Amino acid sequence: MRHLVVFMFSLLLFQSCKDVSKKPEELKPSKRPNIVYIMADDHAEQAISAYGHPISQLAPTPNIDRIATEGALFKNNFCTNSICGPSRAVVLTGKFSHINGFRMNGNKFDGSQQTFPKLLQKAGYNTAVIGKWHLDGLPEGFDYWKILTDQGNYYNPDFIALNETSKVVDTTRVQGYATDIITQDGIAYLNSVKDSDKPFMLMLQHKAPHRNWMPALRHANKFDDVDFPLPDTYFSAHEGSLASQKQLQTIYKDMYEGHDLKLTKSKGDPELAWNPWQSDFERMTTEQRKAWDSAYQQKNDAFHDANLSGKDLAKYKGQRYLQDYLATIASMDEGIGEVLDYLEENGLADNTIVVYTTDQGFYLGEKGWFDKRYMYEESLAMPLVIKYPGVIKPGTIIEDLTQNLDFAETFLDYANAEIPEDMQGKSLRPLLENTFDGDDFRDAVYYHYYDYPAFHMVKKHYGIRTKRYKLIHFYDDIDTWELYDLEEDPKEIANQIENPDYDNIEAELRTRLAALQEEYEVKAKEFEQAPKENVERSFKQFERLRGRTGTSYNPQTDKDTKL
Repeated sequence: MRHLVVFMFSLLLFQSCKDVSKKPEELKPSKRPNIVYIMADDHAEQAISAYGHPISQLAPTPNIDRIATEGALFKNNFCTNSICGPSRAVVLTGKFSHINGFRMNGNKFDGSQQTFPKLLQKAGYNTAVIGKWHLDGLPEGFDYWKILTDQGNYYNPDFIALNETSKVVDTTRVQGYATDIITQDGIAYLNSVKDSDKPFMLMLQHKAPHRNWMPALRHANKFDDVDFPLPDTYFSAHEGSLASQKQLQTIYKDMYEGHDLKLTKSKGDPELAWNPWQSDFERMTTEQRKAWDSAYQQKNDAFHDANLSGKDLAKYKGQRYLQDYLATIASMDEGIGEVLDYLEENGLADNTIVVYTTDQGFYLGEKGWFDKRYMYEESLAMPLVIKYPGVIKPGTIIEDLTQNLDFAETFLDYANAEIPEDMQGKSLRPLLENTFDGDDFRDAVYYHYYDYPAFHMVKKHYGIRTKRYKLIHFYDDIDTWELYDLEEDPKEIANQIENPDYDNIEAELRTRLAALQEEYEVKAKEFEQAPKENVERSFKQFERLRGRTGTSYNPQTDKDTKL
């Protein structure tokens, strides 16, 4: 009860400190705003310096921070389903995965359904999407589109676009680095519509920093001398979480030494170690590959000289991962700065909403992991910063519970377009303009992950997160529940599901969870199990893809063990 009283007092204090110097009508622009929606892929909140994490202070993101400083930063924004394609489908539709039909990667998005770009088109907007699409099918609802094939490649990527002359869809390989190409194409689009009588909405969607974290050549050695802090849960035993014990996404067990860590087979040899996906490197030009090998040669030779094993090797892999991941982000942050500069230099900044977000969170070694998928905080949290000069007060901090489910409604609201009743989110405009006067914008968020058996073998699960607590049910070939007190245990180490002190809280969470599932129309079919033989086959298939040597560090025995 003491914590509840303190929390309520803090909430009231926060509400009272919000800026009320301007009335809503004084903030409204004279015409409908342009919208530039910039989306990364797998960008962890911990890797954005505006969020203040120790890792990001060593690898700052000054241009993303510009958006936060000039506008609003969301501290409790969450995804509904932590994986690439499903998150994008939720953003487009304003509906949960089970409603829009795209539950997991490999599904095909029904492009004929209602989306916010179509509604903006209808409301008189020029609409475009450039970069990563990853929804299996061609974009609909856009006046212009140019998208990466599937996941896309960092170097010399293939793009799909409609040939305006022949009206035939062409696939073209574009020389260069994907982040730079997407940025340049985005600016070219802005330049083509800046003098139009219509407002524009651009979805600029990067591949970076998705696996396998290949930096631009200019940044290949950017963080070689930086010692990033590994999380204190890096060698987690996952006690109390059977689902966490069964995953295949541990850095020092499951990363591919060549493909992911760019390690070579031996000293002086540029040939990569275990690398089941060759195309990312084979598509480089001779000059690019020569520059790449040169950039990595010295650190790879030093690695072989060190002859690491056990815990030291596990730590080294974590460092190498962070160095490449954060160096990959550097180019993207530069590109965002170029877009912001273009808007300012062309008189567009004052009437343009700029959004930066990603498709979900990501692990940077927490619990020993990379990737996402789980409902734990690092994966669930979805960074979000938004600026709109004259409307959103600079330096605004939003603590309310929000989701990617809310984006479509927000854009439609600002475009003065009708928000369909069947959308399941809520416009963020009252939070952004400090006009929300209720007790809670949202008292809980609902989450559901479906992609099992699949890559990384993370179990199906669903759950509820409130401001303080989280309840998760892992199901399919297991049936376990986890309960976390985020105030007492923010790193989600101690599962309280068997603790009688939390019985009343658990009961309340189960009741609220059931109410949310009813509100969001979650039917029984959403909990269907995969055939047992599929699970066994998939686990063996993905387990075989583990590292080059067939051994890995085991924190429980403090030794290398056979996989």
